[in-house]
Amino acid sequence: MNIMIVGVGGQGTLLASKLLGHVLLNEGHDVKVSEVHGMSQRGGSVVTYVRFGKKIYSPVIDKGEADIILSFEQLEAARWFEFLKKDGLIITNTQRLNPMPVITGAAEYPEGLVEKMRAAGAKVIAEDFLSAAEKAGSSKAVNIALLGCLSKYFDEISEDKWNAAIDEVVPEKFRELNHKAFENGRNV
Repeated sequence: MNIMIVGVGGQGTLLASKLLGHVLLNEGHDVKVSEVHGMSQRGGSVVTYVRFGKKIYSPVIDKGEADIILSFEQLEAARWFEFLKKDGLIITNTQRLNPMPVITGAAEYPEGLVEKMRAAGAKVIAEDFLSAAEKAGSSKAVNIALLGCLSKYFDEISEDKWNAAIDEVVPEKFRELNHKAFENGRNV
């Protein structure tokens, strides 16, 4: 299975991919994770590939191979859309973060992105995961709220196992917040 986690620098895509990889390893899968940073420190696009199965030889996902795209921002979902399989799933936050060309006035933020992806045949779950994170106590927990939603598509992995992975990966002082964000994301 191939999962892409896409977002903007500073949103926690790397922690999300680390947590996902951790829970999948705990389930006995061969897991490969690859990170592509781009201009992440300046709010640029960040993508991580998470591939798992019986035996995985390469961490890279090519166009048309992603089973799921987990997107922290709508424009990032659209930017990486061509990597999605024909029958693939996109889980995206409805939050909009303006890229530099929009900030400078050189471009406008595209409208109707979710509708366009649906019209192109993708199954798209677009929800306000920012609110789910804020209800847990911090807007920075959007990544964990999104993982909560993603976890619903892994029937074989119990919620307890996801929470155990949070305990193993997240520093202790942030665990309670992340458990709440995860639960809120599962309930979106």
